[in-house]
Amino acid sequence: MSWLEDRSVAVITGAAVGDALGGATEGWTPEQIEERHGGRVRGVVGPWYPNWQDARPIAPYHKGDGHITDDTLMTRALVEVYAKRREHLDAYAMAEDVVPLMIGEPRWIPELESTALLLQRVFLAEKWLVARLHYGHVDPREAGVGNVVNCGAAMYAAPVGLVNAGDPRGAYAEAIDLTGAHQSSYGREAAGVFAAMVAASVAPGAVLDDVVLAAFDVAHDGTAAALQAVVDAAGGWSGSGAGGAPATDDEERELARVVREAVAPYDSVGPEYRQMSMDARRPSRTKSIEELPAALGLLLAHRGDYRGAVLAAVNYGRDADSIAVMAGAICAGLGGSGVVPVEWLDEVEAASKMDVRETGRLMASAAADILRADRERALGRLASLDAVGAADVATAGEPA
Repeated sequence: MSWLEDRSVAVITGAAVGDALGGATEGWTPEQIEERHGGRVRGVVGPWYPNWQDARPIAPYHKGDGHITDDTLMTRALVEVYAKRREHLDAYAMAEDVVPLMIGEPRWIPELESTALLLQRVFLAEKWLVARLHYGHVDPREAGVGNVVNCGAAMYAAPVGLVNAGDPRGAYAEAIDLTGAHQSSYGREAAGVFAAMVAASVAPGAVLDDVVLAAFDVAHDGTAAALQAVVDAAGGWSGSGAGGAPATDDEERELARVVREAVAPYDSVGPEYRQMSMDARRPSRTKSIEELPAALGLLLAHRGDYRGAVLAAVNYGRDADSIAVMAGAICAGLGGSGVVPVEWLDEVEAASKMDVRETGRLMASAAADILRADRERALGRLASLDAVGAADVATAGEPA
């Protein structure tokens, strides 16, 4: 297996496993999670409500039991578009390829336990793509304006990092362009920063500090401030485990509290996740989505350990699945496919009826072609720069 294939499989599977584990605890507090499950969650668990079909009629999804959520379904869709085009994507690709896939290609939806359209599973903020691009015919570069500002674009941005492996700034720029069709403000910014972090994580020889530096190199406004807050809080936090990682349940609880307190001033949702503040999900230059800085804080405290960071995200609650997606993708990017627990991955693939490893291999194939073309363009550009630098202006006959 090549480096690129290993890291592509790692990132895609690492994100999907985090998604499936976190889906079971999404929307709840750490205290509620422990009460429901008789302690901290340590792997795949069942749905919150045994009668999940009608417990919440507005969202009749079978979360838990190893089922992936819309985070992974949208990631898979983006991978398919990269595999089709074999080139970098922009906002127009979202309109021309992603949206038709969402409304025209039925697929197995684990949480619905049926074959359905992707449109029928995604949250309202992702349905916005279809409303604006397919029905509204809005300029794709501006279609994200007016949408709910949330993590909806960031949650599936990992593939953008893979096609820009080792180039965080390129990943940021591509994600900002692509997700302009979906998000605005700090929701769009988070997608760009997360893609940059993934691109940094999969570079040969990369370490956790490289991911942090990549994030700060591209982040702006409230997103940059929130990331700095969690680095200050969690980067210096120390538990009794190896390297200062948390080793006990009480230390994990304390870590979650520290990270939440660091993120809270920048989070527009507010303390009650199911009863959001009046300013929730509105554009702002001072706010950040919670998921990305929370993920960074948890993986910093766990020193990049996949299992520890993902379980910390799952037990953090709130938007646990997306936090675990981001933490899982970055940890796996740094550590490779071997860090994703096989027992979790096997259970998730079986329960979700999805070959997540195959998605990773498909991503690697597309990324290899895209990076190969990038190299050829870079060599051509280098030759042009050399020619420009070496050229002399003819001055014969010109007045002094």
